[in-house]
Amino acid sequence: MRRWGLFGGTFDPPHVGHLALAEWAREALRLDRVVFMPAGTPPHKRAGAVTGVAHRVAMTRLAVRGNPAFRVSTLEAHADGPSFTADTVARLTRRAGDELYVIIGADSLDDFRRWRRPAAILAAARLAVAGRPGAGRPATEAWARGTGRVVWIGNPGLEVSSSLVRTRVRAGRSVRYLVPDAVARYLERHRLYGSRAGRRAG
Repeated sequence: MRRWGLFGGTFDPPHVGHLALAEWAREALRLDRVVFMPAGTPPHKRAGAVTGVAHRVAMTRLAVRGNPAFRVSTLEAHADGPSFTADTVARLTRRAGDELYVIIGADSLDDFRRWRRPAAILAAARLAVAGRPGAGRPATEAWARGTGRVVWIGNPGLEVSSSLVRTRVRAGRSVRYLVPDAVARYLERHRLYGSRAGRRAG
């Protein structure tokens, strides 16, 4: 049996917080692999508010380079219409014997019961929840513990976000140590987010 983690997200851009969380989950849950899944059309994002998926996939591939346990899947990136975790999990769990964990933040757990077909997700996979500063309502945690299908990975809090990176890039400020160097160079080369920070990003 293989144990692997599905880490979905917009990754606009991927940053060191994503990588640290994935590595923490890999070790805490003894995962054989963590699969980063950039969403093609995130259902919770306003149309036109997200960088093109080709850029986000390319940056995610650069970010995970060097870690043999990390992979990038384009399953959702190439999907028609919005990407829903329930549909992705259904496709990925057709192979019998594998054990799947869906890696999410505590803020997403607070909203999980409003996702599409949450019961189907829990039936096919376990949720691996990462702590996020200011997230995690007691009522939600009580419900989650009662399912027997949710685990907490016990990660340290890292207050890094993609929106922070985008804001700093637009302001011409350094994003060094917030994103991998290869991602910083990609931002400069493709002038994403009105990039002026590349010269100082390392």
